[in-house]
Amino acid sequence: MTQERWQQLVQWPLLGAATIFLVDYAWKVLADVQGEPGLILTFVLEAAWSVFLLDYLMNLVLAPQHWLWFRTHLFDLLVVVLPVLRSLRLLRLVTALSVFPRSPGTAVRSRVGIYVTTATVLLVFLASLAVLDAERRAPGANITSFGNALWWTFVTIATVGYGDFTPVTIEGRLIAVALMLGGIALVGVVTATLASWIVDRVAELTRDQGAGK
Repeated sequence: MTQERWQQLVQWPLLGAATIFLVDYAWKVLADVQGEPGLILTFVLEAAWSVFLLDYLMNLVLAPQHWLWFRTHLFDLLVVVLPVLRSLRLLRLVTALSVFPRSPGTAVRSRVGIYVTTATVLLVFLASLAVLDAERRAPGANITSFGNALWWTFVTIATVGYGDFTPVTIEGRLIAVALMLGGIALVGVVTATLASWIVDRVAELTRDQGAGK
C-alpha cells in the first residue's frame, strides 16, 4: 500500500474520530461525568486517540523518506501527543466543503481566513475545556467553571492577560503557554493576509488607472 492510498482511505475515519473526540470530551468535562459513565467516555476518547496514533504510524512507515516526513509533519505528532489539538482535524472538512473564488490570490486568502476563524473557535473551545478539566479540583484554583475558563482562554489567546483568573496546575500553565504562542501566530497570519489584500488592491487600482489613460 502506498502512503497516498492510505491517506485516501483514512481521511473520513480521521474526521469521524475528531468529531467523536470533540463531542465526547466536551460532554465529559462540561457534565463533569464521574464513575462508570466517566470510564466509558474515557474509553471512547482512547479509542478515538488510537485512530490518530495508527494514522501517524502508518504514514511514518509508508513515507518514502521516513526522517523527512517526521521533520515536516511535527503537527501530526502534536495531534497524537496533545488531546486539545485532535479536533483541529475538522479544519480539513471545513475547507473541503467550502467554495473558494476563482482568483488565485482571493482563493488563498479565503482559505486562510476560514482556517484561522475555524481554528480559533475550536482552539478557544478546546482550551477552555482542557484548562477547566485540569484546574477544577486543584487546591487554590479559581478557574472552576466553564464561563471562567472561556474568559481566561479569550484574554490569554489575545495576549492581554488581565490576571483575574490564573492556572495553578502544571497542565493549566502549559495550556497558557500554548495559547500565548497561538495568539502571536494568529496575529501574524491575520497581518500577512491583510497585507496581501492591500497589495492586491493597490495592484488592481494601478491597472485600472493605466487602462483609463
